[in-house]
Amino acid sequence: MPRQLVECVPNFSEGRDMAKVDAIVQSILAVPDVVLLDRESDPDHNRSVLTFVGPPNAVATAAFASVEKAVALIDLTHHTGAHPRIGAADVLPFIPIEGVTVEECVQLAERLGQELWTRLHLPVYLYEAAARRPERTNLENIRKGQFEALLREMGTAAARDPDIGDAVCHPTAGAIVVGARKFLIAYNVNLNTADLSIAKRIAKTIRFSNGGFRFVKSMGVMLASRNLAQVSINLTDFEQTPMHLVFETVRREAERYGVGVAGSEIVGLIPKKSIELSAEYFLRFENFRPELVLENRIAEAVSARGGLPEFLDALASPAATPGGGSAAAAAGAMAAALGSMVTRLAKLDPAPFESDRRFFTEAVDRDAAAFNQVMAAYKRPKDERAPYVEAALHGAAEVPLEAMERSRNLGARLDGLVVPSRFSSDLAVAKSLAAAARAGAWENVKINLDSIQDAEFKAAVQRRVDAL
Repeated sequence: MPRQLVECVPNFSEGRDMAKVDAIVQSILAVPDVVLLDRESDPDHNRSVLTFVGPPNAVATAAFASVEKAVALIDLTHHTGAHPRIGAADVLPFIPIEGVTVEECVQLAERLGQELWTRLHLPVYLYEAAARRPERTNLENIRKGQFEALLREMGTAAARDPDIGDAVCHPTAGAIVVGARKFLIAYNVNLNTADLSIAKRIAKTIRFSNGGFRFVKSMGVMLASRNLAQVSINLTDFEQTPMHLVFETVRREAERYGVGVAGSEIVGLIPKKSIELSAEYFLRFENFRPELVLENRIAEAVSARGGLPEFLDALASPAATPGGGSAAAAAGAMAAALGSMVTRLAKLDPAPFESDRRFFTEAVDRDAAAFNQVMAAYKRPKDERAPYVEAALHGAAEVPLEAMERSRNLGARLDGLVVPSRFSSDLAVAKSLAAAARAGAWENVKINLDSIQDAEFKAAVQRRVDAL
């Protein structure tokens, strides 16, 4: 059965008391098979955003545990902060990552919502893909007036009735908004001014509800700790409305009011594709690091079979494939990956190294497949074996020969790189791996040539080798 992964990104109305946030985090970590990917707390917003991932049922269990802990610890009647909120656990979305649909995440949200009401007496509003009313697709419509208005109006105004539970606001924990959605990027642009009215005017210009960009929600908030106004943005579809477009618009609007951009920041994690669409240097991230990329954190954190551990287990097993040819190709793939890393860090073009990395990664399997074809040819009846064996041996020699040629070109590209000295050790390792890939590939070419009878083919291969 394919792996199923769901991401959950609950927002809690506490960003100052780290003991409370730690307790909520521990409630998540106590659930088996769930991995915490990120935690962000902001004292100005007085809000924390946690990101965790795992199988659907485990994520739902962790989500309930975190809300239960927040309800016990956070009292909204004593809460202040720049970010709007209606609940101690304010909003809790489920996001499909792998092997799960949005519709299944909607079912997860509905199930959790029912449990939150039944067990915690916490009224639940459903939003985004899980919304039961069109106006509740948009989170800002549900949070209008915040906790204080909700406390007054729930039970008296029909528009405030929750989707799950009675119209009775929890006296200290308020209510919660639960839903299912695609990736959302929480992205803030900080202005070089303490004038909050400018941030609010810019937020109004760019948000969809006021005629701005589709898939953009935004508001102006004050960062008291830095004495800066901020345009706080949620991008609900970064492929339709990319980050760099929003950033440039905020920058231009700020210039109209005579102020500049102090920087921008990411809250939580972002999909890798969003970085590919928007160059890091162009966005001036104040806090960018590779660990903020969602896929990178999942790859690091989720202990699943596959990748390098599986390849090494296969290499160590008492079987003929994968063997030395595949190992040589893997060395080439690592050399190319390091070359790509170094060029990116040095702000150079990584495209040639990425092309090499794809080639060598595929060559790992191609080499094993070529050897298996040779073995299959030898298993044919003796009277019809010869032509099949010869053809298979041609293929088994061709794959490492191509790897040898590619390794030589990869090594030349690495030799030609001029990068800052702080990257010299990574570059040296890449060069060594490229040399190992070339030498290993040659050993596989030789051993296959020894068995080939076709003199013309052997001569053609030797000419290509001599050229190297």
